[in-house]
Amino acid sequence: MSLVMPALPPSSIPAEVAPRDRAGVLADLRARIRRMEGAGGEGGRTLPFGIGPIDAHLPDGGLPLGCLHAVASEEPGAGTGFAAVLLARLATPKAPALWILRGRDLYAPGLAAYGLTPDRLLAVRAVRTADALWAMEEALRCSALSAVLGEVSGLSLTASRRLQLAAESSGVTGLLLDLEAGALSGRRGGGRADGRRPEELSAAVTRWRLDTAPSLDEENVTFPRPAGGGLPGLGEPRWTVALERCRGGRPGRWTLSWDGEGWHEAEDDLVRSGEDRRILWPTSDKRHDPVSDLRPAAAGR
Repeated sequence: MSLVMPALPPSSIPAEVAPRDRAGVLADLRARIRRMEGAGGEGGRTLPFGIGPIDAHLPDGGLPLGCLHAVASEEPGAGTGFAAVLLARLATPKAPALWILRGRDLYAPGLAAYGLTPDRLLAVRAVRTADALWAMEEALRCSALSAVLGEVSGLSLTASRRLQLAAESSGVTGLLLDLEAGALSGRRGGGRADGRRPEELSAAVTRWRLDTAPSLDEENVTFPRPAGGGLPGLGEPRWTVALERCRGGRPGRWTLSWDGEGWHEAEDDLVRSGEDRRILWPTSDKRHDPVSDLRPAAAGR
């Protein structure tokens, strides 16, 4: 008795087309995997930083949009400034960003210095944590907004997962701003009984930590303390930016300076030529340009 093997179904991709479109097929598969993992809910779109070493650590060369990110800092100025730059890159007058406050006011001129102007920002005050979480989850489901920032800390995995799912459902990017992460961890002996910090259990796609760094004056002399730009005798603000966790990417650590127009790497401080300086998200009329659809930004842009 002879056995007849069934014929294999023809490939859905013609042989002459598959090699040429292999890069596109792989990019589509990666985007699908990220969406299944909750990384990049807005069609796989990313927001490049514009600095090669940072973008190389992020999936597809930029910050995934339409999902949840966490920013932590013991220095309110550093964390708030970094978050303001992120929101300034996303917000528009037609699709503003929402900032959920916890018991303090926002200083509009300070935010405007980082590119976040009042015409692209809404503010809501929530004193209780439960109210802040409710407001953030509801806002993340509103597609009329570009981004939502909530000043919350110590979230459980369940609470952060709810926020992540809300961001995925609408494509709105969420930011968790924790300005007491280090202080709380130190007072409580490092967090949970299993030795893991609460933030390590978050569903956020990326986690950033901001610390202040010594600034430089006009003569490139290092000062032993943080400085505010534009003040006599004080140089540009410099912060240490650490990418502690990134789903689909790699952790990293950099020192960035703010010159009033945009971020640049601290190693470029000694290079005062505008053409040689690598700018990160300049606050110009082109501030909404670098939103990439799976296309990493080139270094030096």
